[in-house]
Amino acid sequence: MTDIPRKILSGLGQLGLGLALSTGLAFSAAAADKVTIGVFVAGSGLPYYVAEKRGYFAEADLEVEPVFIGTHPLIVQAMVSGDIDAASNLVTLEGANINALRPGTMKFIALYGQNSEYVMEQFVVKPDSTATTIADLKGANLFSAPGPANLGAAKASLIASGLGEDEFAIQEQGMGNHIGAMQSGNFDGGFTLEALASIMVDRGIAKRLETGVIAKYLMKDETAEAYAAGAAISGKLMEERPDVAKRFAAAWAKAVKDANEDPTARELLVEMKVPENLTETVPLAHYNMVSDMSDDELADFQTFLDIGVDLGVVAKPIAVADVAEAM
Repeated sequence: MTDIPRKILSGLGQLGLGLALSTGLAFSAAAADKVTIGVFVAGSGLPYYVAEKRGYFAEADLEVEPVFIGTHPLIVQAMVSGDIDAASNLVTLEGANINALRPGTMKFIALYGQNSEYVMEQFVVKPDSTATTIADLKGANLFSAPGPANLGAAKASLIASGLGEDEFAIQEQGMGNHIGAMQSGNFDGGFTLEALASIMVDRGIAKRLETGVIAKYLMKDETAEAYAAGAAISGKLMEERPDVAKRFAAAWAKAVKDANEDPTARELLVEMKVPENLTETVPLAHYNMVSDMSDDELADFQTFLDIGVDLGVVAKPIAVADVAEAM
């Protein structure tokens, strides 16, 4: 060894150091934990796009893979089967129902409030409709956002407005069919979500009839927030990879803050095919991390869960603590 020139020894040392560093970097890159997330394309899914596009998942050393799923029952099914680890904006009553049947299947880490101020669900009608409230939809043929929870809330709101159960017809339609449903002339209106409602209004094929109908007609308090959707983590992820679950929640909290407080986050609505001219005006839900919610807000969520039981969407009574987790 002493016969080897110092320059060569120095070079070998640098090479070894370089290999060590490059190996370390490769290991670091490969070490990002993978999380598969079910995404339902609606305005309530904005935090996912914020977290992804602004690098919050990457900062948390997570590789988050989206799976776009068109109905909430299929999101629940994917979580039960282990095909997804999380959901960006699962309907809370669907989540509550699976936890009532299979405790610990999932937990909501964030809840999205909606009413007439934070608009998400709403009824739209034909532009020439003379209806002024949903109580005027007697004899109407309507469509609904998909899933038992959406359909149940739509029916219950109509009945609570004073209509008889046999005084209207309503059927589920996939979100991708709502624009076509209005254009077809086969429907007088429907129960839809943002940003589709804004797109239909902008195109002149529908007008808003009433927003915040869950808070108004079912919760009997127009100022209350109906926590009808939220971000969820599977019980399996929380149990088997708790550190990954915590890092996911931390990244989500950053995205929630931006979605609520940073107007430029709206630009990411284009990722959901929202036209650029509407990104500044499309109504958004009120995004909340469960850990930041007050006792009164959690009480509103409990009220909504109880309504789900009354509607038959949730199999049996369930407490907030059994379906939501502060992380």
